[in-house]
Amino acid sequence: MAGQQKNAQDQDLNQLRKVRREKLAELQERGEDPFLITKYDVTHHSQEIKDHFEELENKEVSVAGRIMQKRVMGKASFCNIQDLEGNIQSYVARDNIGEDHYKDFKKFDIGDIVGIRGTVFKTKTGEISIHAESVQLLSKSLQVLPEKFHGLTDTDTRYRQRYVDLIMNREVKDTFIKRSKILSSIRKYLDSQGFLEVETPMLVANAGGAAARPFETHFNALDEDFKLRISLELYLKRLIVGGMERVYEIGRVFRNEGLDTRHNPEFTLMELYQAYTDYNGMMDLTENLYRHVAQDVLGTTKIVYNGVEMDLGKPFERITMVDAVKKYAGVDWNEVKTLKQARELAKEHHVEYEERHKKGDILSLFFEEFAEEHLIQPTFVMDHPIEISPLTKKKPGNPDYVERFEFFMNGWEMANAYSELNDPIDQRERFKAQEELLAQGDEEANTTDEDFLNALEIGMPPTGGIGFGIDRMCMLLTNSAAIRDVLLFPTMKAQGAAKNEAHNAAQTAGKAAESVAEAAPAAAETAPVKVDIDFSNVEVEPLFEDMVDFETFSKSDFRAVKVKECEAVPKSKKLLKFVLDDGSGEDRVILSGIHDYYEPEELVGKTLIAIVNLPPRKMMGIDSCGMIISATHLVEGREGLNVLIVDDKIPAGAKLY
Repeated sequence: MAGQQKNAQDQDLNQLRKVRREKLAELQERGEDPFLITKYDVTHHSQEIKDHFEELENKEVSVAGRIMQKRVMGKASFCNIQDLEGNIQSYVARDNIGEDHYKDFKKFDIGDIVGIRGTVFKTKTGEISIHAESVQLLSKSLQVLPEKFHGLTDTDTRYRQRYVDLIMNREVKDTFIKRSKILSSIRKYLDSQGFLEVETPMLVANAGGAAARPFETHFNALDEDFKLRISLELYLKRLIVGGMERVYEIGRVFRNEGLDTRHNPEFTLMELYQAYTDYNGMMDLTENLYRHVAQDVLGTTKIVYNGVEMDLGKPFERITMVDAVKKYAGVDWNEVKTLKQARELAKEHHVEYEERHKKGDILSLFFEEFAEEHLIQPTFVMDHPIEISPLTKKKPGNPDYVERFEFFMNGWEMANAYSELNDPIDQRERFKAQEELLAQGDEEANTTDEDFLNALEIGMPPTGGIGFGIDRMCMLLTNSAAIRDVLLFPTMKAQGAAKNEAHNAAQTAGKAAESVAEAAPAAAETAPVKVDIDFSNVEVEPLFEDMVDFETFSKSDFRAVKVKECEAVPKSKKLLKFVLDDGSGEDRVILSGIHDYYEPEELVGKTLIAIVNLPPRKMMGIDSCGMIISATHLVEGREGLNVLIVDDKIPAGAKLY
């Protein structure tokens, strides 16, 4: 029944698209092709007219935008158009615009872009409107916008078709306008402090400056392999060496890692470096910058995120990492003298570590496990172990720690800052240690950058440096739940081989592209992608020969669960963390090693099957309370896996028998 209903809806949409193309063809035959129009004189925007009604009443204005509503009533009609600033109503009468133009207006569709010239007035109901004297079609919409009452709500479609999202959801446009203002405010503040904005390479031979796995590419002209930058640091420090004492860059960086609510493989980073200061100077700058931006963009230093108020007006807390672990985990790291002691404490507190981890690494793991989530109000966490800070100056008198801080809000790391290492001999030793980690299999370790070392040997002054996650800052200041809500075009998994082939053909085939484009509107949007699966070379695990008694099996509690949240587990390449609605009223957390097969965003909102009465099991320090059910098979010795995804009509908590 549901399938028949969807087919009927698809046929209706195809018919609507067909009618729109026929209207366009009719206009073109009459020599009135809207796509030949090159400009339109806009004098005002919608909100501007509403804000200055008293000055503009009975004055002529010219606006342009997209028709979002239309009511045709014989000799006169109303339409509502949407522009950059909002919406405004227009009264369109046959006697004012002429009979022929009125006939054309009646054929306009929701989504068409029009220009309207007329006088400003108020209707009897008090709505500020434009009495149209002329209406001109500027662009014909050949697609159908989402149904007006429910709008565009599917998150996957919203992110893929951001242009439709911006049209249908005013709050989305407001978020991105606010993001633009945040970036502008940051620049204004730093410029006022004497910083110079610069640009450095994105394609690099050596991707350093952070612990991250880079994307790799090949430069054909030079026949050399390059990487996309993972950080801005090493080039900006070269500029400090060159005498540019205060520099910053806001730019895209690229890290070959998973997708979740706070991570996207390309994101916006700001790094700045200031000669003749240290990490204390960076703390003062961060505190002042955040206050300035919040006041400038929001008009207040108090922000609310997910119902929690954070006050940027108060002095930010400052605490060492050792004191934070003591406060929230009850472990005094000053008493930990050996790696053996650190490992024993980790086992005692169920903190997962790897064989290569040293004492300082385990301290960092304790901090992540026990302290991070408590750092809601603005907090500087200072003095990190040297093992996790290869580019930072050691603390005088305590060489196991470095002059570094991370800035936290809402339990998130928002910025990372150093008293920068400027000793080239020490830096070479740190690079050497990173090379050893790389050899041991750490794909995020740095490699030696000889040109950077040469720059340090020329001489770099004492310097403070910091990196800000701009996207997370925008999330907090716009109360956005996920990083994708503040990225106009977030990274998305391809929708299927058939669509990719169509796109490739369109890019390479000239006339063939035109035929693909003509066929696409009806087919690409509505037809399911058919995938032929060859089962001839698929192996499945043999059936169990041992019998399980019915009583044992019946004790397994299989339930339908709804995926509320899904994210990659930090420091794990395989695990996904699910937050599930199991019908009990309390969230259930289950970890599953399926990241090789699924990205987190694919599974949010889906209905899965899980066993919910297994005892909790520690995985990467997180209690996993149950098991997500998947089906596995082998193809030529490689495992394939499919999570069992069932009909969304099945309610959370439904028991399987």
